[in-house]
Amino acid sequence: MGESLGLLKIVVVQGRRLVIRDFKSSDPYVVVKLGSQTAKTRVINSCLDPVWNEELSFSLMEPVGVLNLEVFDKDLLKTDDKMGHAHLSLQPIVSAARLRQILRVSSGETVLRKVIPDTDNCLVRESSITCVDGEVEQSVWLRLCGVESGEIELKIKLVDPPVPVAPSR
Repeated sequence: MGESLGLLKIVVVQGRRLVIRDFKSSDPYVVVKLGSQTAKTRVINSCLDPVWNEELSFSLMEPVGVLNLEVFDKDLLKTDDKMGHAHLSLQPIVSAARLRQILRVSSGETVLRKVIPDTDNCLVRESSITCVDGEVEQSVWLRLCGVESGEIELKIKLVDPPVPVAPSR
């Protein structure tokens, strides 16, 4: 593992138009992975447009990886059903954080970068990475792959690592 880039806070906001995996609905939850780190949301019963608003935290290290998420339908008597997956490259938000440091942006709201849908991500539409009062943030809608429909909204925030304090003499 390389140098720490800080704490990555992911808010899994909501899902939209998720697929039916039970008789009339699904009981979705989201599993988010970054390297060997994994976190998951709670299950929302009988809902195809769930709202989680749950914050999940990860340590972000060099080399910068890809954020992966999978949506599942919770089943009691058998294996949970897959409801789609998506990925998002974290390189743009890390590059924007470095730009913020170079420009010394610390107050107000500044757009640092725009990210467009491509093969490095599952973006539904263009997304802006902004600096809001010194914190680098990105809101995204990700299209779920491997299924007929479904999108997940995430809010991502990169919190800088603590600055090392020099020992006193």
